[in-house]
Amino acid sequence: MSQLGEVGKTRYLVLHDYGMGWLQWWVWADSAEEIVSACAEIEVITNPDAVRRAETWDLEEVHLDDPDPNPLSGFRAQRDAQRGQPGFAALVGRDRVYLRWPEFEDGAVFLMELGPDGRRLRQVEIGPGGGAVKTSVEDWPFNAPFDLHDPQYVAMEIGRDDFEAAWHRAHRKPKG
Repeated sequence: MSQLGEVGKTRYLVLHDYGMGWLQWWVWADSAEEIVSACAEIEVITNPDAVRRAETWDLEEVHLDDPDPNPLSGFRAQRDAQRGQPGFAALVGRDRVYLRWPEFEDGAVFLMELGPDGRRLRQVEIGPGGGAVKTSVEDWPFNAPFDLHDPQYVAMEIGRDDFEAAWHRAHRKPKG
């Protein structure tokens, strides 16, 4: 891609964080909001230090409106599939979002508090026997964001009071 971009377009550093790693590109678009609206599981990096560091890397440049296939094609298709579903983007723009992750095969349940960027702030793991362990940002080596545009999370939403009650009943796991 051209380093010059297009008239009226700005180059943004974007990230797809999948937990154990990430993918990054420079994306030319009208706005950061346009990118997030068009692509699922993508965030625009706005931290000036991170952007300056990335300017020294050899990242692929993509125009948001490039024809398929391109590195964003799958993320665009995923967002397009979400767009018509009930609850699409219902959680976006909130200061906090509280979710109850569906029960795992072993009976464990996770309650999560997410920030406006979709990253976990606090979490309660309720075991099959009812014991509960609370963890927070300092406890996780990885904290990939949840895409709050994704309508699947609307059905998982719980109230702040439900989360706080579980948080106060839970215990910290002993270190070591």
